Amino acid sequence: MSDSWPRRRLLAILRGASEPLDAQELARVTGQHVTTVRFHLDVLTRESLVRQFQQPPRGRGRPRIGYTAVQRSVGYQELAQVLADQLGSDPRRRSDAAIAAGRAWGAKMESVDQPVESLDDAKDLTVTLMSELGFAPERDHATETDEQAMIRMTACPLRELARTHSEVVCGVHLGLMREVLDRNGAREHVNVRLHPFVEPELCVARLELIGGVRPPEAAAGSEEDGAETGEPRLAPSTSRVAPQLRTADPQLRNADTNFGKQSTNQR
Repeated sequence: MSDSWPRRRLLAILRGASEPLDAQELARVTGQHVTTVRFHLDVLTRESLVRQFQQPPRGRGRPRIGYTAVQRSVGYQELAQVLADQLGSDPRRRSDAAIAAGRAWGAKMESVDQPVESLDDAKDLTVTLMSELGFAPERDHATETDEQAMIRMTACPLRELARTHSEVVCGVHLGLMREVLDRNGAREHVNVRLHPFVEPELCVARLELIGGVRPPEAAAGSEEDGAETGEPRLAPSTSRVAPQLRTADPQLRNADTNFGKQSTNQR
């Protein structure tokens, strides 16, 4: 659009209009000759800043050509990339900062209100939250036990950025889930871990009772397996989720602080 004041003015008018305007209407508004307006509109059209629409004629004659401004969407992928790059080079620090940011995000969410009184409640709340954010979560009933559950997330909105900055993108999502669960009563009872890219297009959230302890109204039997170590066992059937979840090695148990390393292994 170079540095043309007339074209900038036309574009501003079209952006504020509730319907397409034709060259004659724009000429009346701007005080310019209709031929001049058409010239500027042609330039704006070639630069993909405005779009043409055929409109009914006023009375007899040929259809009119209306113009409307092209609405530019915010480049969220690019914005997220810039923000991720500003968190420094240390993966652990980036992960910690991202988790804190996710918690801050979760603290501001007012729409999620599902009290957590059991592991099932925690699963339902997590599925509701991640569905609203576009992750297309699926409960993996085949891997569920009394102490843990897996939720498959098949459609991360920032998947491509997560492939190169998983400690940031996944850290934010992990912090968000933890905060929302904590605010609804899961604090000190249910923990959530996030395993990025256990398959090329799949991430898994693992909910687990902390030390085998049930939430307040489901505490019976809380001294069963896992209470001594504080680290719930992985269910044997987790092999149905992905090969990466068959083991309980330190890298998997601490996946929420090793996003970058894990995602690199998956690419």
